[in-house]
Amino acid sequence: MFFPEYTDDLFMTTNQAIDEINQILEALQKKDINIQIKYTIDTSVNDLNVNIMNQNGQLITSIFHKPTTEPHILPYTSDHPRHIHRNIPYAALLRAARICSNVDNFNSEIVRIEMSLLLNHYPPNYLSKHFDRFLRLNNAINVFNTLDPHAYKDLHHKLLYQPTRNEKQRQGMLQDPVRSPAVLQTKIWDTSVMYPRYIFDSGFPKLFGKWWKKYYAFPGSPAETVKMRLVANTNDTLAKFFIHKKPPKELLIKMEELKEQ
Repeated sequence: MFFPEYTDDLFMTTNQAIDEINQILEALQKKDINIQIKYTIDTSVNDLNVNIMNQNGQLITSIFHKPTTEPHILPYTSDHPRHIHRNIPYAALLRAARICSNVDNFNSEIVRIEMSLLLNHYPPNYLSKHFDRFLRLNNAINVFNTLDPHAYKDLHHKLLYQPTRNEKQRQGMLQDPVRSPAVLQTKIWDTSVMYPRYIFDSGFPKLFGKWWKKYYAFPGSPAETVKMRLVANTNDTLAKFFIHKKPPKELLIKMEELKEQ
């Protein structure tokens, strides 16, 4: 059944809302000449790296890939600490699971991630191992094997609202009014573990391990029970010299309160 009077009212209301939004955005743009706001009104829009689609009144999110972006990732053959290579597939899958609200989009993103890594010389067995690691750590084996939409929905919501490590630290700092910011805390020294730093070389850890056991941690030595955790220092980059991340707002406020005290 068609009601023209209600349709006209709805059309006018929608146009009024769009006009009000346009006026607000234009006013914001005039406040600062350095700010340029481009907006789109459609059933599908892109915001940063997220594609948002209105599908029958339901918002569907997926990862937006710029057409000009090439699948360049840190090559597997690059001489970097292995934990850096290991974190790349995990971080890519975590990003996909957080952004993609649909299991089919998530599956397509898995294929894209795998192809990008293969093009950058990551071995297939290596990818299978770390893809399985992501699924095991998040109890999502069924999502990968059967593409169960209900299981994926649970995974998506779990990872979407899961706080990051920095957020957990900030929450703990704010909940304890006496606690000082993390950057001002003194760390407890554990004499049973050593963290020597070294300029990264792929063959050094094994060589150092042989030296340590032969000359220092031999049976009966006081250093026999000391554990070694080598920390690799990579070469400095221009980004390290020129880019400095601003501390979180909560941390700055907390530091100001401590100074006033």
